[in-house]
Amino acid sequence: MGGSSSKPDAPEVKVVCDMTVKTVKTKPIAGQKPGTSGLRKKTKDFMAENYLANYVQSVFNAIVESGTKVEGGTLVVSGDGRYWNPEAIQIIIKMAFANGVSRVWCGTDGLLSTPATSAVIRYRGKSFEPFGGFICSASHNPGGINDDFGIKYNCENGGPAPEKATDKMVEWTGKITEYKLCSAIPDLDLSRPKIYSLPDGKSVEVFDCVEDHLAVLKQCFDFKSMKKLVQHPDFTMTYDSMCGVQGPYAIRILEEELGAVFGTCKNAKPQPDFGGPSSAWHGHADPNLTYAVELVADMGLNKEGLKIETGKPIPTFGAAADGDADRNMVLSSQFFVSPSDSLAMIVANSDLIPQFKNGLKGCARSMPTSGALDIVAAKKGIACFEVPTGWKFFGNLMDSGTHYFPDKKTYTPFICGEESFGTGADHVREKDGMWAVLAWLQILAKKTEAAGKLVTLEDVANEHWKEYGRNYYARYDYEGVDKPKAEEMMKIMSDQSGKLVGKEFGGMKMKTNDVFEYTDPVDGSVSKNQGVRFIFEDGSRIIFRLSGTGVAGATVRLYLEKFEGPSGNLNQHQFEVVKPLGAIALELSQLKKFTGRDAPTVIT
Repeated sequence: MGGSSSKPDAPEVKVVCDMTVKTVKTKPIAGQKPGTSGLRKKTKDFMAENYLANYVQSVFNAIVESGTKVEGGTLVVSGDGRYWNPEAIQIIIKMAFANGVSRVWCGTDGLLSTPATSAVIRYRGKSFEPFGGFICSASHNPGGINDDFGIKYNCENGGPAPEKATDKMVEWTGKITEYKLCSAIPDLDLSRPKIYSLPDGKSVEVFDCVEDHLAVLKQCFDFKSMKKLVQHPDFTMTYDSMCGVQGPYAIRILEEELGAVFGTCKNAKPQPDFGGPSSAWHGHADPNLTYAVELVADMGLNKEGLKIETGKPIPTFGAAADGDADRNMVLSSQFFVSPSDSLAMIVANSDLIPQFKNGLKGCARSMPTSGALDIVAAKKGIACFEVPTGWKFFGNLMDSGTHYFPDKKTYTPFICGEESFGTGADHVREKDGMWAVLAWLQILAKKTEAAGKLVTLEDVANEHWKEYGRNYYARYDYEGVDKPKAEEMMKIMSDQSGKLVGKEFGGMKMKTNDVFEYTDPVDGSVSKNQGVRFIFEDGSRIIFRLSGTGVAGATVRLYLEKFEGPSGNLNQHQFEVVKPLGAIALELSQLKKFTGRDAPTVIT
């Protein structure tokens, strides 16, 4: 698999400047420990003196210490377009050259979606040219001077830095005394493709932010068959980029490549505040029933997933992306499919996707994601893994059997996903919102062709549940709660590990109650304290986690799951089915006592 070539015919601009490396004295700044998806703080924190520079220099120090060849190397630097992205990118470019980097690659306007960054690292030019990349993003968190900013380092495989690497980065943030930058380099115009030639053989290449990701996706899917679906007289669609980075990708792929009508892609101009407080989603570019307000209403649903009248034709297919375009939500007309089900259904129909023409070897889900995937994998005889939340854990499984882990078993081709609206495969090492949507369009295209009539996402879902049963599922998010109190609640539940087995709650007998711990089958690393689990004998599950992606306070995530077999009642509303489990969860956790909350902030 390969992407586009690095284009030497892009206009070349010579930059005459002083390349003297300036060493700036600094001191450690507390709290620079990244979560599951990089370091995220308030934008003003990042804008404060030395905050960004300290972290970037700590990353360079850590990867050099670990043996990464930074000197003379190539680095990718871009982001999701949020507030202060342009300034941060210019700072990182100057620091990169001061630390020995020879070439910096940037997407046009400093934009690259998170999956596109992975594609660029893996496939641009001769493939695997960069030693890594910085992604300036806080994903779905709101952007703006009073909101959130983030930065994440991805390694040479295109995936997030593993825990052993981020631990070393954190170690450096605690002992840093200086950082380096070439302060005399002028800020560069990143608005269009060009190559900046700087003194000492240094260069910055600005390239079309869409081209590499598109080239990879064209090798995953049959664009001709999807174009036929899009032009089917009974097929209509809408796609909401929520003013995040996905806009340029959506327009190029869905409207220009697949021929969707002009205007199919809504909110497709990236904004530094993702639409801000005045938008229907209040700048919270998160594709779920609560925040993707415009899409959900267009598809004839409310935030509870219940049908509503729209007074206009409802598209047969709808989808949305988050701020950095790694998440996705898919809907049919007045029909919502949970991310857990979406993952299982894509795996069940993977033979219709050209990327998997020779079959799947492996699949995986995060621990809180429903067990729907496990049922499919068991029936198909595919290796299936349950991992902690965080895409880096999938990365090891995808790299197993490659030159990174040559003595380990190969699990690719591979599909994986999380309940938090993230789905992907081994073409890149990040979850990929556009890939997931195209996977669905591919499945619908092939099924429509075979049936001789339009097959919808709802049709596929109903067919799937009749074969595999249905895992009714919901996630309750309690956002912005007091962190010490939330941690105390989690500790009390953790201390009950194993003590509730055999006891009955709501007429269900407890089979397992523990704290999830994961031993990576590829590198042997152990990840502890990955969530509190209550598993009942009928397969129902209650899971509690503290989220690692927030900035202010803590987010308690509560996951509820109840399985209904193929012969059972498969057409109930999922949020209603799991309500009794929610009541048991509140009893087990004493959540109201510790958080003061009567109801979740978001239900998905």
